[in-house]
Amino acid sequence: MNIKFFKDSFIKFCEKNKFEKNHNQLKIVNLLIDFITPKSNFFNFFFKSNEKKCFYLSGNVGVGKTMILNYFYEYLDIPKQRMHFNEFMINFHDYRHKNKKNSIFLFVKKLKEKTKLIYLDELQVTNIVDAMILGKLFETIFKENIKVMITSNTKIDDLYKDGLQRDQFLPFISVIKENCIQRELIIDEDYRKLASNKMQRAFFPINEKTTFKINQLFRELTKDKMLKEIKLNIKGREFTVSHFYNGVAKFNFKDLCDVNVGAEDFIRIAEICKFIVILNIPNFNESNSNQQQRFITLIDILYEKKIPLLVSLETNLENITSSKKVAEPFKRTLSRLFELTSPKDNFFT
Repeated sequence: MNIKFFKDSFIKFCEKNKFEKNHNQLKIVNLLIDFITPKSNFFNFFFKSNEKKCFYLSGNVGVGKTMILNYFYEYLDIPKQRMHFNEFMINFHDYRHKNKKNSIFLFVKKLKEKTKLIYLDELQVTNIVDAMILGKLFETIFKENIKVMITSNTKIDDLYKDGLQRDQFLPFISVIKENCIQRELIIDEDYRKLASNKMQRAFFPINEKTTFKINQLFRELTKDKMLKEIKLNIKGREFTVSHFYNGVAKFNFKDLCDVNVGAEDFIRIAEICKFIVILNIPNFNESNSNQQQRFITLIDILYEKKIPLLVSLETNLENITSSKKVAEPFKRTLSRLFELTSPKDNFFT
């Protein structure tokens, strides 16, 4: 691997996939090359303490943040780890539960044994437990000279905005800003919506006609597959997947988002599924904002695991409403729903 040729490789990748050449994206590519390659030899200087250890890329949904960093990550020939931010924090809390003393230091030491670079996709802080611990955790990561790449819909200064006891979160903001290159990617179009305007697997409104069509498609998906009830055990909790056909699962929205489940449950579901049907997705408002937050987490994880969807909704994706509390992250959810329900993955042929 020669990092100097990464830009040429990225341009060829865009041309092959018929992506429009975008100068804002190419500026990010140049910055990534500078971030990962010091002024002299790449391997000799990769961990100099006076260099920025974090690349933080923010921007609206669908501008290509994840696409650029995914391609860059795959290009790098170094020990590395990529995971969704939710998954990273679950791993940390699991380790901390088993190792009470010096848990942050020991977790990071163990991390350093496996990787020189962590890529965390979609950083979003929604609970006070994470907010209080992130400053010390990332301070330790940077002290151990582990480099970090982050994508987020939110600029650093706006993270956990209006969150409970936000003053406890401010040390994280200081640590990140001190150690990172922060850039915002601005593009007018949401690329995920442009190619998905035909034959979408998103049906609305919820009535006899759309229910019939979904049932018809579901029968095609599960043809010659045997129905089996799956019971998942997640940290002593049992979650039942009642409609499971050899990797194809069907859920009611309430089964996933109106019960006490979270990211760990959704990760386990994604591990056993290759296609998911979700029925009766409602409009959202202040009265069901908790269910909406679970739905945001669910879609983030299914998107990360590349699980295609077939869904029914009260209204079309362009007009689905949101609670004020999570209106910004929900924009990402809608964009990802466009992609996960697009016809590019044709499971019906």
